[in-house]
Amino acid sequence: MGCCAGRCALIFFCTFQLVMALERQVFDFLGYQWAPILANFLHIVAVTLGLLGTVQYRPRLVVGYTAWMAVWVIWNVFIICFYLEVGGLSQDSKLLPFSVPGHRSWWHEHRPGCLWEDAGCALQPQHVEVLHSGLQILGALLGFVCACCVISVLTEEEHSCQRK
Repeated sequence: MGCCAGRCALIFFCTFQLVMALERQVFDFLGYQWAPILANFLHIVAVTLGLLGTVQYRPRLVVGYTAWMAVWVIWNVFIICFYLEVGGLSQDSKLLPFSVPGHRSWWHEHRPGCLWEDAGCALQPQHVEVLHSGLQILGALLGFVCACCVISVLTEEEHSCQRK
C-alpha cells in the first residue's frame, strides 16, 4: 500500500516538475539565456528518467533522479543568488547567456503587471526569476523525499524476492 502511494506521489511530482521545467525553458529560450537552457534540458532528461524508473520499478533510475534533485536545488539556489545579486554576483554579467551581448531574462523586457515602462510594476523581473527558482526548489525537495521512499520500498521488494 505504501509503495503505491509513494509511487503515485513521485509520478505526480515528476509530472509537475516537467511542466514547470518546460514553462521555464520557453522563457529562457525567449531571453536567450543559454546556461539555464542547458540546465533545464538536463533537468527534463533527469526527471523523465526518474519518471520512467518509477513507472517501470527501476530503482537505479530513481537513484539517478534523486542525485539530480540535489544538483538541481544547488543550481536554483545559485539562480536566486544571481538575481538577488548576493555574494558579488551581478545581473549585468554575461554569465547566464554565455557572454552573448544584449540577451537578458525575458522578464526584464516584458515586466508582468506593467502598463508603462516608467510606472511601477506588480513584480520586478528578478523577483519573477526568484519565484520560478523557489518553485523549482520546492518541487525538487518534494520529489527527493518521495524518491527516497520509493527507492527504499523498491530495494526492499528486490531483496525479499531474491530471498525466496
